[in-house]
Amino acid sequence: MFLRNSRFVKQIFSSFLDLAPILVVVLVFQLAVIQQPIPDIINMIVGSLFVVMGLTFFMLGLEQSLFPIGEAMAYAFARKGSLFWILVFSFCLGFGTTVAEPALIAVANEAASIASKGDIIANSEAAKETYALGLRLTVAASVGFAILIGVLRIIKGWPLQYLIIGGYCAVIIMTPFAPPEIIGIAYDSGGVTTSTITVPLVTALGVGLANAIKGRNPMIDGFGLIAFASLTPMIFVMIYGMMT
Repeated sequence: MFLRNSRFVKQIFSSFLDLAPILVVVLVFQLAVIQQPIPDIINMIVGSLFVVMGLTFFMLGLEQSLFPIGEAMAYAFARKGSLFWILVFSFCLGFGTTVAEPALIAVANEAASIASKGDIIANSEAAKETYALGLRLTVAASVGFAILIGVLRIIKGWPLQYLIIGGYCAVIIMTPFAPPEIIGIAYDSGGVTTSTITVPLVTALGVGLANAIKGRNPMIDGFGLIAFASLTPMIFVMIYGMMT
Protein backbone atom coordinates (compact mmCIF):
# COMPACT_ATOMS: atom_id res chain seq x y z
CA MET A 1 0.00 0.00 0.00
CA PHE A 2 2.84 2.39 0.87
CA LEU A 3 4.69 1.57 -2.33
CA ARG A 4 1.59 2.23 -4.45
CA ASN A 5 0.94 5.60 -2.83
CA SER A 6 4.52 6.82 -2.61
CA ARG A 7 5.48 9.90 -4.57
CA PHE A 8 8.37 8.06 -6.21
CA VAL A 9 6.15 5.37 -7.73
CA LYS A 10 3.59 7.93 -8.86
CA GLN A 11 6.32 9.93 -10.55
CA ILE A 12 7.67 6.83 -12.32
CA PHE A 13 4.21 6.14 -13.69
CA SER A 14 3.83 9.79 -14.74
CA SER A 15 7.23 9.72 -16.49
CA PHE A 16 6.26 6.55 -18.33
CA LEU A 17 3.04 8.20 -19.55
CA ASP A 18 5.07 11.20 -20.75
CA LEU A 19 7.42 8.93 -22.70
CA ALA A 20 4.72 6.59 -24.05
CA PRO A 21 3.60 8.77 -27.02
CA ILE A 22 7.18 8.95 -28.32
CA LEU A 23 7.57 5.17 -28.10
CA VAL A 24 4.21 4.63 -29.84
CA VAL A 25 5.17 6.92 -32.72
CA VAL A 26 8.53 5.17 -33.18
CA LEU A 27 6.99 1.70 -33.06
CA VAL A 28 4.11 2.54 -35.43
CA PHE A 29 6.35 4.10 -38.07
CA GLN A 30 9.03 1.42 -37.71
CA LEU A 31 6.62 -1.51 -38.02
CA ALA A 32 3.78 -0.10 -40.16
CA VAL A 33 5.49 2.41 -42.46
CA ILE A 34 9.13 1.34 -42.75
CA GLN A 35 8.04 -2.28 -42.16
CA GLN A 36 11.31 -3.39 -40.67
CA PRO A 37 12.08 -5.01 -37.32
CA ILE A 38 13.33 -2.75 -34.57
CA PRO A 39 17.14 -2.85 -34.52
CA ASP A 40 18.72 -3.75 -31.18
CA ILE A 41 15.44 -3.91 -29.28
CA ILE A 42 17.18 -4.80 -26.00
CA ASN A 43 19.14 -1.54 -26.01
CA MET A 44 15.97 0.35 -26.88
CA ILE A 45 14.12 -1.13 -23.89
CA VAL A 46 17.03 -0.51 -21.52
CA GLY A 47 17.49 3.03 -22.84
CA SER A 48 13.78 3.76 -22.43
CA LEU A 49 13.94 2.58 -18.82
CA PHE A 50 16.90 4.89 -18.23
CA VAL A 51 14.93 7.80 -19.70
CA VAL A 52 11.94 7.04 -17.45
CA MET A 53 14.15 6.88 -14.38
CA GLY A 54 16.00 10.04 -15.43
CA LEU A 55 12.75 11.96 -15.86
CA THR A 56 11.54 10.65 -12.50
CA PHE A 57 14.61 11.77 -10.58
CA PHE A 58 14.68 15.08 -12.45
CA MET A 59 11.07 15.93 -11.59
CA LEU A 60 11.53 14.90 -7.96
CA GLY A 61 14.65 17.06 -7.83
CA LEU A 62 12.75 20.04 -9.17
CA GLU A 63 9.98 19.64 -6.60
CA GLN A 64 12.28 19.11 -3.63
CA SER A 65 15.21 21.36 -4.48
CA LEU A 66 15.24 23.81 -7.39
CA PHE A 67 11.73 25.25 -7.06
CA PRO A 68 11.93 25.76 -3.26
CA ILE A 69 15.43 27.26 -3.52
CA GLY A 70 14.39 29.72 -6.21
CA GLU A 71 11.26 30.83 -4.38
CA ALA A 72 12.99 31.04 -1.00
CA MET A 73 15.79 33.23 -2.38
CA ALA A 74 13.26 35.47 -4.15
CA TYR A 75 11.40 35.97 -0.85
CA ALA A 76 14.65 36.65 0.99
CA PHE A 77 15.82 39.29 -1.47
CA ALA A 78 12.38 40.91 -1.54
CA ARG A 79 12.37 41.17 2.26
CA LYS A 80 15.90 42.57 2.21
CA GLY A 81 14.58 45.36 -0.01
CA SER A 82 17.84 45.97 -1.89
CA LEU A 83 17.17 46.51 -5.61
CA PHE A 84 20.89 46.34 -6.39
CA TRP A 85 21.39 42.88 -4.89
CA ILE A 86 18.17 41.54 -6.40
CA LEU A 87 19.37 42.59 -9.86
CA VAL A 88 22.89 41.25 -9.26
CA PHE A 89 21.46 37.92 -8.12
CA SER A 90 19.12 37.82 -11.14
CA PHE A 91 21.97 38.35 -13.58
CA CYS A 92 24.20 35.79 -11.87
CA LEU A 93 21.37 33.24 -11.77
CA GLY A 94 20.64 33.66 -15.47
CA PHE A 95 24.33 33.55 -16.39
CA GLY A 96 25.20 30.58 -14.16
CA THR A 97 22.28 28.38 -15.16
CA THR A 98 22.73 29.07 -18.88
CA VAL A 99 26.46 28.52 -19.11
CA ALA A 100 25.87 25.04 -17.63
CA GLU A 101 23.04 24.11 -20.02
CA PRO A 102 23.90 20.82 -21.78
CA ALA A 103 21.90 21.84 -24.86
CA LEU A 104 23.85 25.09 -25.20
CA ILE A 105 27.17 23.28 -24.81
CA ALA A 106 26.18 20.87 -27.58
CA VAL A 107 25.05 23.64 -29.95
CA ALA A 108 28.14 25.76 -29.28
CA ASN A 109 30.48 22.83 -29.95
CA GLU A 110 28.64 21.92 -33.14
CA ALA A 111 28.66 25.53 -34.31
CA ALA A 112 32.41 25.73 -33.71
CA SER A 113 32.99 22.51 -35.65
CA ILE A 114 30.96 23.72 -38.63
CA ALA A 115 32.60 27.15 -38.52
CA SER A 116 36.03 25.53 -38.75
CA LYS A 117 34.98 23.40 -41.72
CA GLY A 118 33.56 26.49 -43.45
CA ASP A 119 36.84 28.42 -42.97
CA ILE A 120 35.11 30.95 -40.74
CA ILE A 121 37.62 30.16 -38.00
CA ALA A 122 40.91 28.26 -38.05
CA ASN A 123 40.60 24.50 -38.25
CA SER A 124 42.28 23.79 -34.92
CA GLU A 125 41.09 22.56 -31.54
CA ALA A 126 42.16 25.79 -29.86
CA ALA A 127 40.19 27.94 -32.32
CA LYS A 128 37.10 25.74 -31.98
CA GLU A 129 37.26 25.78 -28.19
CA THR A 130 37.66 29.57 -28.16
CA TYR A 131 34.74 30.06 -30.56
CA ALA A 132 32.47 27.67 -28.62
CA LEU A 133 33.39 29.27 -25.29
CA GLY A 134 32.79 32.75 -26.68
CA LEU A 135 29.40 31.67 -27.97
CA ARG A 136 28.45 30.10 -24.62
CA LEU A 137 29.54 33.14 -22.63
CA THR A 138 27.68 35.46 -25.00
CA VAL A 139 24.46 33.49 -24.65
CA ALA A 140 24.89 33.20 -20.88
CA ALA A 141 25.46 36.95 -20.56
CA SER A 142 22.37 37.60 -22.68
CA VAL A 143 20.21 35.40 -20.45
CA GLY A 144 21.62 37.07 -17.35
CA PHE A 145 20.67 40.42 -18.84
CA ALA A 146 17.24 39.06 -19.78
CA ILE A 147 16.51 37.84 -16.24
CA LEU A 148 17.70 41.17 -14.85
CA ILE A 149 15.28 43.06 -17.14
CA GLY A 150 12.51 40.58 -16.34
CA VAL A 151 12.94 40.99 -12.59
CA LEU A 152 13.04 44.77 -13.00
CA ARG A 153 9.77 44.48 -14.93
CA ILE A 154 8.16 42.58 -12.04
CA ILE A 155 9.34 45.14 -9.51
CA LYS A 156 8.30 48.16 -11.57
CA GLY A 157 5.12 46.62 -13.01
CA TRP A 158 6.04 47.26 -16.66
CA PRO A 159 3.77 45.66 -19.30
CA LEU A 160 5.37 42.49 -20.64
CA GLN A 161 4.04 42.70 -24.19
CA TYR A 162 5.72 46.01 -25.03
CA LEU A 163 9.15 44.75 -23.99
CA ILE A 164 8.73 41.51 -25.96
CA ILE A 165 7.45 43.28 -29.08
CA GLY A 166 10.30 45.78 -28.90
CA GLY A 167 12.83 42.98 -28.55
CA TYR A 168 11.57 41.07 -31.57
CA CYS A 169 11.52 44.29 -33.59
CA ALA A 170 15.22 44.63 -32.73
CA VAL A 171 15.81 41.04 -33.89
CA ILE A 172 14.09 41.74 -37.22
CA ILE A 173 16.06 44.96 -37.76
CA MET A 174 19.40 43.33 -36.91
CA THR A 175 18.95 40.19 -39.01
CA PRO A 176 19.80 41.73 -42.44
CA PHE A 177 23.01 43.21 -41.02
CA ALA A 178 24.26 40.08 -39.25
CA PRO A 179 26.58 37.60 -41.01
CA PRO A 180 24.42 34.95 -42.74
CA GLU A 181 26.29 32.10 -41.05
CA ILE A 182 25.44 33.38 -37.55
CA ILE A 183 21.71 33.99 -38.03
CA GLY A 184 20.61 30.38 -37.69
CA ILE A 185 22.86 29.89 -34.67
CA ALA A 186 21.46 33.05 -33.09
CA TYR A 187 17.88 31.95 -33.57
CA ASP A 188 18.61 28.46 -32.23
CA SER A 189 20.40 29.94 -29.22
CA GLY A 190 17.12 31.41 -28.09
CA GLY A 191 15.65 27.93 -27.86
CA VAL A 192 18.48 25.99 -26.24
CA THR A 193 18.77 28.44 -23.34
CA THR A 194 15.29 27.58 -22.06
CA SER A 195 16.10 24.03 -21.07
CA THR A 196 16.42 21.72 -18.10
CA ILE A 197 18.46 23.89 -15.73
CA THR A 198 17.40 27.43 -16.56
CA VAL A 199 13.61 27.07 -16.72
CA PRO A 200 12.92 25.69 -13.22
CA LEU A 201 15.08 28.17 -11.35
CA VAL A 202 14.06 31.21 -13.38
CA THR A 203 10.36 30.33 -13.13
CA ALA A 204 10.66 29.84 -9.38
CA LEU A 205 12.44 33.19 -9.08
CA GLY A 206 9.73 35.05 -11.00
CA VAL A 207 6.82 33.46 -9.16
CA GLY A 208 8.49 33.83 -5.76
CA LEU A 209 9.31 37.48 -6.39
CA ALA A 210 5.76 38.26 -7.57
CA ASN A 211 4.39 36.56 -4.44
CA ALA A 212 6.72 38.52 -2.20
CA ILE A 213 6.00 41.98 -3.63
CA LYS A 214 2.77 43.60 -2.51
CA GLY A 215 0.41 44.41 -5.36
CA ARG A 216 1.87 41.87 -7.80
CA ASN A 217 -0.14 38.96 -9.19
CA PRO A 218 1.94 35.77 -9.59
CA MET A 219 -0.12 34.68 -12.61
CA ILE A 220 0.28 38.02 -14.39
CA ASP A 221 3.65 39.25 -13.15
CA GLY A 222 5.40 36.03 -12.08
CA PHE A 223 5.69 34.51 -15.53
CA GLY A 224 7.36 35.92 -18.63
CA LEU A 225 11.01 35.64 -17.61
CA ILE A 226 11.50 32.67 -19.92
CA ALA A 227 10.27 34.77 -22.86
CA PHE A 228 13.10 37.24 -22.19
CA ALA A 229 15.57 34.38 -21.88
CA SER A 230 14.54 33.17 -25.35
CA LEU A 231 14.68 36.61 -26.92
CA THR A 232 17.92 38.26 -25.84
CA PRO A 233 20.29 35.46 -27.01
CA MET A 234 19.23 36.12 -30.61
CA ILE A 235 20.26 39.77 -30.28
CA PHE A 236 23.51 39.09 -28.40
CA VAL A 237 24.65 36.27 -30.70
CA MET A 238 24.07 38.39 -33.81
CA ILE A 239 26.15 41.14 -32.20
CA TYR A 240 28.78 38.48 -31.40
CA GLY A 241 28.76 37.42 -35.06
CA MET A 242 29.22 41.00 -36.24
CA MET A 243 32.16 41.50 -33.91
CA THR A 244 34.07 38.26 -34.69
